[in-house]
Amino acid sequence: MTTRSIRLTDAALVGGGGIPQPGEISMAHNGVLFLDELPEFKRTVLEVMRQPMEERKVTISRAKVALDFPANFMLIASMNPCPCGFFNHPDKECTCPPGTVQKYLNKISGPLLDRIDLHVEVTPVAFSELSNVKIGETSNQIRDRVIKARDIQTQRYKDFEGMYANAQMSSKQLREICVIDKIGEALLKKAMERLNLSARAYDRILKVSRTIADLSASQNIKPEHLAEAIQYRSLDREGWAG
Repeated sequence: MTTRSIRLTDAALVGGGGIPQPGEISMAHNGVLFLDELPEFKRTVLEVMRQPMEERKVTISRAKVALDFPANFMLIASMNPCPCGFFNHPDKECTCPPGTVQKYLNKISGPLLDRIDLHVEVTPVAFSELSNVKIGETSNQIRDRVIKARDIQTQRYKDFEGMYANAQMSSKQLREICVIDKIGEALLKKAMERLNLSARAYDRILKVSRTIADLSASQNIKPEHLAEAIQYRSLDREGWAG
């Protein structure tokens, strides 16, 4: 695995130049693009990722030529909950002035968040948990479940050229593959209304719930799979930033 650490500009991220060259998101094609301290990037730099994340390619147009560079990457980003780092901390008090947390989070636009499947809030682990001898699922067991889920998806999309994962489903395929029962529909409807989710977030939840079902070797998407997928939209939750 090759890793690169750089300070990004718009052009460095998506590519460009007099003679168009690929940027970092194309260099991460079929790999991982990790952005640390996400709100510290210029908003204009982050916003240029929206089209490549949706279309899995970057189009660079010049007067005489338009080039497409591949950009099928997995975006992983990290951020503090606030500038001081202690918002929602179980033991320490946040020292940020009123309104600062919301201003900090607003550096990440809603349309960009919509395109990120999983939002996971990580809270500090207590010492009692660190010293807990309870044994959970091992890495090898998780790996085996992931491989089996991948095999399920490979079989599901074997007749669709270039498709191999749930994340690549079109809107039409989504309606055919991600069928939910009445209980699931009611759960998702309630979540959409309470969290004020967009249509794009709705699609993302269904895709993630389909993958959770695959990891559980379940043929159908069950309400518990939907509930887990909804929990992974923590930045959509009303009042998360106070």
